[in-house]
Amino acid sequence: MKVDILAIGAHPDDVELGCGGTLAKLIAEGKSVAVVDLTQGELGTRGTNITRAAEAAEASKILGISARENLKFPDGFILNTQEYQLEIVKKIRKYQPEIVFANAIEDRHPDHAKAAKLVSDACFLAGLVKIETESEGEKQTQWRPKHVFHYIQWKNIEPDFVVDISAFMAKKIEACLAYKTQFYDPKSTEPVTPIATKDFLESLTYRAQDLGRLSGVDFAEGFTTEKLLAFKNFDGIIL
Repeated sequence: MKVDILAIGAHPDDVELGCGGTLAKLIAEGKSVAVVDLTQGELGTRGTNITRAAEAAEASKILGISARENLKFPDGFILNTQEYQLEIVKKIRKYQPEIVFANAIEDRHPDHAKAAKLVSDACFLAGLVKIETESEGEKQTQWRPKHVFHYIQWKNIEPDFVVDISAFMAKKIEACLAYKTQFYDPKSTEPVTPIATKDFLESLTYRAQDLGRLSGVDFAEGFTTEKLLAFKNFDGIIL
């Protein structure tokens, strides 16, 4: 099953928080998107791996994701090992994306930066002919995505570029709020965590609004890139 975009997150809800608006926009433009969550988020203070799985399914439905898988790596203990690299290589070769979205290169949660490097390395390794992998009993062929872009999460990393998500900000918020156990709910009796506050929920809007202010649109999501981007022309640039 080839897709245009493969979005990978250390935890269920990472891709929605980091690039949910961009995914919604790409899907509306006819692009196909698959998501791979590396862990089940089982160490999260609120909710369980079961509730997180159900919430991820609901968020995928809201965004229109074509396929979603969970590799069930141990939450909090992601390592850049050969074993983990090969599991991601299999998914890259399975979905053959042109672009991969991955976690922030630096962030509050240690899994995020580790996942960013792990996914980046796996994207390179997936293009090596002599690394042999199988999926569902069939030998896979090599595949290297053209680009790896890292979305921005907790920390205010300066983006290399932004995507205008003005028409899809509401869809992003809706997808994030599908994770009912994780985010602000005044009726919840669960312990309060940094992402379960009203301020964090509001930050999704005002941070996107600030990137929009800087780039001349209403709302935007920012990304860093691993290699210099080249434009064929200036079509699509907001002047």
